[in-house]
Amino acid sequence: MPSFTHPFVVWLAHTKFSELMVQSKWWWAFMMDMHFIGLSLLIGVIGALDLRMLGFAKDIPLAPMHKLVPFAIVGFVINLITGVLAFIGMPIFYTYDTAFWLKMFAILLAGVNVGVFYLTGVFRKVEGLGAGEDAPISAKLIAASSMFLWISVIMLGRYIQVFEDTISSGR
Repeated sequence: MPSFTHPFVVWLAHTKFSELMVQSKWWWAFMMDMHFIGLSLLIGVIGALDLRMLGFAKDIPLAPMHKLVPFAIVGFVINLITGVLAFIGMPIFYTYDTAFWLKMFAILLAGVNVGVFYLTGVFRKVEGLGAGEDAPISAKLIAASSMFLWISVIMLGRYIQVFEDTISSGR
């Protein structure tokens, strides 16, 4: 991590808001539960769409599945909010954790992947995909990339070290 970020991270760690994020193990557990719920919404919807484009459950048309994307967006927003709050609560810990930065990079790449899907015309090729129809190879490549990236996000999130003594009821 660049040395110019260290003063900011140290300052953030000593703010009252940062202290509030880790003051109660119950608040922290609630945030992590919400993070898991958000991830479940996001991965549940995106995973189902990706699997359909890869050729699984071909008897389901894609359009009705795509109507679930707003739930994935809600899940992402929940994760964004709870993730930022977690970072604010332990900025030094997260800033110097390699798995955290790899997870952020995987999320960034997943975002680029979504952009490629919607902005290059691939979505227009599959939005009318009916029951029994196969997705084009471009959609399959994007779906496979998406699956790989989101599985990476989950695994990297699990590799972020647990800092047990940070969260207590009374810091």
